Amino acid sequence: MSQAKAGGNAAFVEFSHVQKSYDGVSLVVKDLNLSIGKGEFLTMLGPSGSGKTTCLMMLAGFETATHGEIRLGGREINNIPPHKRGIGMVFQNYALFPHMTVGENLSFPLEVRGMDKAERETKVKRALDMVQMGNFINRRPAQLSGGQQQRIALARALVFDPELVLMDEPLGALDKQLREHMQFEIKGLHDRLGITVVYVTHDQGEALTMSDRVAVFNDGVIQQLDSPDELYERPKNSFVAQFIGENNKLPGTVEELDGHKCLVRLANGELIDATPVNVREKGQQTLVSIRPERVEFKPEMMPKGAHTIRAEVKDVIYMGDILRARLKVAGSDNFVMKMRNTISQTKLAPGETISIGWHPQDARALDPV
Repeated sequence: MSQAKAGGNAAFVEFSHVQKSYDGVSLVVKDLNLSIGKGEFLTMLGPSGSGKTTCLMMLAGFETATHGEIRLGGREINNIPPHKRGIGMVFQNYALFPHMTVGENLSFPLEVRGMDKAERETKVKRALDMVQMGNFINRRPAQLSGGQQQRIALARALVFDPELVLMDEPLGALDKQLREHMQFEIKGLHDRLGITVVYVTHDQGEALTMSDRVAVFNDGVIQQLDSPDELYERPKNSFVAQFIGENNKLPGTVEELDGHKCLVRLANGELIDATPVNVREKGQQTLVSIRPERVEFKPEMMPKGAHTIRAEVKDVIYMGDILRARLKVAGSDNFVMKMRNTISQTKLAPGETISIGWHPQDARALDPV
């Protein structure tokens, strides 16, 4: 499937009709066409086994494409070994040499490239300063915390001034608070240095926070390639809608279809308006998706032209900054509404019947899964 490149930038990384099979029968990656612009931060996002890491490993040179071409800066690199591609790599397990000091770990890729000692020392110091680790140059990896080791791994990937850096689940081993802090650090480095980053993760929050564009993978195919806001606000199919953020899903049947609007009959017979995204004809089965934060139950908060529907409160969960209400709506017991936790927030009780509403544009008729 063809995928456009970002922002009009000339393609710096290109996958052209790339396929990958490990057994000669089933394809892990299926006819991938992807262009990545110079200086872009592109994330490959998807569940385990979706093909995202295999794509990264083919770009790095640790896996070989079964079919198709991979180009870097206009040059085909299929048969170029990893150490000659000039690509920086950051792994989840850091991959630092335990017997070497921090300085020696960073100096090693420079020695391999035949750089003299004085230049190596200058580059090592600069790279450590980038990640605020200059004082740790004589420590060994075992003497560092997980977050410090990840900073060193990042510095090692940057030390030889690569134009492309690949990151494979680099923050997966860190705790939540440190992971969020490192997200901003990595994105800040990308912005300052202007490097091209291809990042692999299964964490959709991480992808939305850091990326210029996100390629959502499933079953070896890019389901959607878009900016984070487009992915969240305008998913192209049910897989993307469910994988990116949280969605309520109401099954129904398309009763009317008119350009950018459709009428859907829900399981309980109620009719609602929706935006057709992946439905093409009257009578087609569909899932109507509505984000929990777009649902309101106070009349004064309802958006203009809101569609309203009756709902029964099943339970309310306190989550600190938000309250999460689980509702029974149109026969579904797992319809979720998120409310900000404020002093003035109306308290809801299990068993209570309320009216909820949302703007018709926030209801999207997608393909059933």
